[in-house]
Amino acid sequence: MQNLVKRIIVFAAVVLLIVLAFKYCQFKKDDDSTIDYNTNLIQQQILNVGKLVVTEGHFSEVITYKNQQKYLMDMVSFEKKALVVVNANVTVAYDLHKMKYDIDEKNKTITILNIPKEEITINPDIQFYDVEQSKLNPFTGDDYNKINKSVKANLAKKIEKSTLKSNAQNRLISELSKILILTNSMGWKLQYEGKTIESDKDFTEDLKL
Repeated sequence: MQNLVKRIIVFAAVVLLIVLAFKYCQFKKDDDSTIDYNTNLIQQQILNVGKLVVTEGHFSEVITYKNQQKYLMDMVSFEKKALVVVNANVTVAYDLHKMKYDIDEKNKTITILNIPKEEITINPDIQFYDVEQSKLNPFTGDDYNKINKSVKANLAKKIEKSTLKSNAQNRLISELSKILILTNSMGWKLQYEGKTIESDKDFTEDLKL
C-alpha cells in the first residue's frame, strides 16, 4: 500500500514538472514571438519613413552685369554689360534612405545613429537682356561662368533668409515623428545623440534646427 502511494506521488510530481515545463516553454515562445513581431513592425515603419523628403521653392532676381577693358594707360575703355533676369527652382531634400539606426531588442530601444544632411539643389534659368558689347570686349564663356557663380551665391543667401529650409526641416521632423509614435505605442524607447526622444521638440533641439 505504501509503495502504491509513493508511486502515485512520484507520478504526480513528474506530471506537475512536465506541465510547468510546458507552460514555461509556451510563455517563452509567446514572449519571443512578441519581440519578433514588434521588431519587424518597427523595421517596416522605418522603411516607410525611409524616403526622399523634398521641399521646393521658387526664387527670382534681376542683376546688372558690367565689365570694362581699358587700353592705352586706361585712356580708352570698352564696356560690356547686360541685364540678367534669373528664375530659379530650388529644392531642399533629406534622403532618409541614408538614415542609420540600431535596434536593441533586449532593451526595447531604437537608436538613430545618423540622420543625413540636407541636400540643396539650385536650378537657375538665366536670361540676358539689353546686351551691350564690342569686338574688343565681347561676352565670353568666362563671363557666363562668373554670372552663374554670382547668381548661385545670391540665391544661396536668399534661401538662408527664406522659410524654405525651415519648411523642409519641419517635414523631416514629421517623418521622424512617425517612428516616435510607434515606439511609444509599443513601450519602446527612441534615442538620438545619447538622449531619449520624447517629443517633436526633442528632435528640433537635438538636430539644432
